[in-house]
This record gives sequence, structure tokens and C-alpha cells, in this order.
Amino acid sequence: MTSSTAGKPRAPKRAAGSTPRTSGSPQGLGFRDRISHAWNDILSRPLTDYIMILFTVILLSSLGVVMVYSSSMTWSLAEGGRVWSTALRQGMMIFAGFVALWVVLKFKPQTIRNLAPALLIISIILLLAVQIPGIGTGREEVGSQSWIVLGPIRFQPSEIAKVTIVIWGAHYLAGRKPSKHWILNHYTRFAGVGAFMAALILLEGDAGMAMSFVLVVMFMLLFAGVALGWLVLAALVVLVGLVAMALGGGFRSNRFSVYFDALFGNFQDTRGTAFQSYQGFLSLADGSATGVGLGQSRAKWFYLPEAKNDFIFAIIGEELGFLGGALVIGLFATLLYFGLRTAKRSRDPFLSLMAAALTASVVSQAFINIGYVVGLLPVTGIQLPMISAGGTSAIITLAAMGLLANCARHEPEAVSAMASYGRPVVDRILTLPEPSSRITTRNSSRSGVGKPAGDTREHTSGGPGRRGEDTRERFGEPVTARRSSRAGSKPPSGSTGSVNNRDDRGRAAGAPGVAPRTPRTPAPDPRRGGERGRGATDRGTGGRGNGTRDPRRGDAGRYRG
Repeated sequence: MTSSTAGKPRAPKRAAGSTPRTSGSPQGLGFRDRISHAWNDILSRPLTDYIMILFTVILLSSLGVVMVYSSSMTWSLAEGGRVWSTALRQGMMIFAGFVALWVVLKFKPQTIRNLAPALLIISIILLLAVQIPGIGTGREEVGSQSWIVLGPIRFQPSEIAKVTIVIWGAHYLAGRKPSKHWILNHYTRFAGVGAFMAALILLEGDAGMAMSFVLVVMFMLLFAGVALGWLVLAALVVLVGLVAMALGGGFRSNRFSVYFDALFGNFQDTRGTAFQSYQGFLSLADGSATGVGLGQSRAKWFYLPEAKNDFIFAIIGEELGFLGGALVIGLFATLLYFGLRTAKRSRDPFLSLMAAALTASVVSQAFINIGYVVGLLPVTGIQLPMISAGGTSAIITLAAMGLLANCARHEPEAVSAMASYGRPVVDRILTLPEPSSRITTRNSSRSGVGKPAGDTREHTSGGPGRRGEDTRERFGEPVTARRSSRAGSKPPSGSTGSVNNRDDRGRAAGAPGVAPRTPRTPAPDPRRGGERGRGATDRGTGGRGNGTRDPRRGDAGRYRG
């Protein structure tokens, strides 16, 4: 008698401890393919943007404290303090900035959106107040009346205005449809508000900050979907303004002449108007590839003015060399990549627009600073974000990065992952609440924000009357909810996949093609005084139903014959 398995090939034996190779495994691939596979694996994880943004911000801020200490020790001694006085103050500001970042992370997106109009009004009031003599100061010190001093607190309203215009712009422009009228539309109104605030900043005498503010407004319009031709026209207007400054005389005209001298490598007055730019070039040249060593800069010994502020990148290039400068540029490029990726992956138009504009605002300011230090742009006096020595500017910048990280926390995949597997370690350490899947709206009372937990049907920010998608279908069902549904308990709101969650055709959500099943004998409903789910089979249909759910009834178990 022959065996039934005779003639069939046997599977090869596998050595003990070995693992089978799958088609998706990186085993057997080359080095380049393995790197690509690992990178794609990192990008596919739901919390990658959130973690990378926090990690990049922490690295930049830590590097900033170190470089401020290195570049300011001589100036601190000259001002009568100790060698670490400026660095200690910078460390305190960075700590306060991280506290602000933590506070902003705890805010719900809808709360941030509700505060947008109030923030805009406060920013305009501060920009007007700084023009009043006795309130605004700085004209004699730095040439621009752009500071307000309140006791020990000294801040620039223009720094607050840059973040405010992003928040309010995202609130005002998110979800709006393109307008056919060429002048009376939401783009024009937003541009008018931005131009008014930029004019107030220009009246302070701070042309560099005004140009940076205009750039943020243009980025906001670009991300909101304005026609590219209008942005080109705005850029031409800005270019005409720059030409007028270059021909108008004064120190701004000297900056343009120094810029063209540096661009062609022909400095005319290295002891006068070109002194700072020339010393910055010498610092970068001394650094070479690997630098002279941390703390070994020669330019900080009273050769390079504003070594701890505007020209701190020159000290980085001197002490850490080309590699150190490339590291700083790479960190800002990383922030740009993951910030824009957050904007692209966000489902909420408000969060998407705010993330893109905040990213462009901080990174463009960084590249403007690096650009004029290396001679690619005229000197504007804009600081290097999170690295240059600063007081309230460091706090405001880190608070803006907290807004960006908050947007990354509310990506659909991040919300679903936290609902299923819990919060990451960093959120548990910071005691951050679990993010919500609700979409922000312009009018929370009208759109359903604050509805009961069982009502998860939400409106998008496109306006009243527009039907939004079900957040349960978008974000999926938490693992804990699946367990509770199998146990017979009611799943929490916002979950799908349970037999209790069916669409209008009686099918389970997320499982197309599954035929509905006849429900079991329902349990008594004390509110109705009878049996729950008593359908057409109890009304003389012979116990037969066509399996169609009555759309007028909310219980998925009621069928009509």
C-alpha cells in the first residue's frame, strides 16, 4: 500500500534558529537598497513627523546655547559681567521657550483657531503702541523703534505679529473656495491686513523685519492657493521698494553697496561700512573644513560686531568649520522637510495651512540670516532662529515650533496610532492629552464642535451646509474598542469595524460587500417598555425581512420587510 504523499516534493528543511525570508525583507539587498528601505520604513511610521520636529528643535536650541556661550564670553566680560552671563540668560530664555512650547502643545486645535481674531487685534494694538514715544524704544540703540519695555520684560511686537498673521491667516483662509472676483475676495482682504501690519513695522525703522513679514504673508497666500501671477506682481512691488532703499542713501544704501562689493569680491572700505561683513568672511575662511575648535574663535575677541546675534553663523563656521555650518543648514532643511510633510499629511485645512506657513516663516528667516553672512544677500539684521542670542524672540520662536508640533500630533495617522496603541513616551512625560480627530471649524457652535460623544458626524471648514466625512471611517477603531465590542459592550465614539456600526445599507463600515445578518432576539428596552429592535417581522410579515435597514431609525438592528 502506497502512501498518499508519495511522489510529492518535500519542503526543504530549515536550520534551527533561522528565519524565513519574505519578499519585503531587506535581506539580500545592497547597501543602497537597505538605506532606502530603512528610510521608507521610518517615513511610514505615523509619529515620524512629530518626533522629528521635536528632535530638530531641541538640537538647534541646544546648539544655540553652546554657540552663544562661546561667542559671548569676551563681550560679557567687557560689559562687566561674568564669562557665562549671556549664556546663562540665553539658557533661561530657551527654558522659558520650551515651557511655552509645552503649553502650546496642550492646546486643542479648535482653541487655537478660536483665539486667532483676538491675537490679531492684540498684535495690531502692540504695533501701534510701539510707535508712541515713551512706550516704544530702541531708536538710539539699534536704529529702530521696535521694542516695548515693561519692567524686566523687553520684547518686539513684530516678532509676535509674524506668528499671529500665520494663525489668523490660516483661520481666515482655510477651507475657502477660490473667488472669481479679482479684487473683493478673501485673498485681497488678507493681503490688505498683512500690508497694513507690514507698514506699521516699516514705520518702526526695521526694514529687515518688515521684509521678513511680507515674505510670510506671501508664503501664506501661496499655500492658500492664490494665483501665481499675483505673487509675481507683489514680488515686483517689493523689488521696486528695495531699489528705492538702495538709492535713498543712508546706512541701508551702504548695506547694498557692501553687498555688491562682497558679491564680486572687492571690498572698498574694510574699516568702515564693510567692516562687519569683511570680518564675517575672514571668520568663515579661518574655519576651513573642520574649524579651529569649539571656543577657539579669534573673531569674537572684539573683531566681529554682533558675534552672538546676527553673525553667529560666522562663529559657527570658524569654530566648527564647513561641517558645522553644513550641520546647521541640514537641521533647518530637516525642519523644512518634515514641516511641509506635516502640512501635506494633515486632514484639517486650518492645521495644514498653519503648519506650512510656520515652517516657511522660520526656515526662510534662517536662510536669510545665513545668506547675508556668506554674502549672498544684503545684511538685514535678522537673527538666526533658535541659535542667535535673544530674549523674547527665542520664546516666541519656540512657541511657534510648539504650534508646528501640535499640527504634527493631529495628523490622521498619528491620532489613529495613539488611539490604538497609546501615547508615545514623550507625550506621557509631558502629560499631553490624547489628540482629537475633530476637524476645526470657523464657527464651533454652528459646526458641531462640542457635540455629544456619540455624534461624530462633523463639518469641514468649507462653510455651513457642507457635509463632512465621518471621522470613524477616517481614523479607524481603537484596539480597546474592538475588545469591548466583542465582549458585548458599546464601543466608544469615533470607532468603526464593530457590528453595531453599520451604514445605510446594513453593511459594516469599512467592510464593503459583507451581507447583513438577521439580528438575534433583541434585549428589552426599558425606555420603550418593550423589546428593542422589534421590526417588520413582528408586524405580520411572516417572519421574513428583506434585510434592508430603515433609514428613519437609528438602530442598525431594526429591519423592515
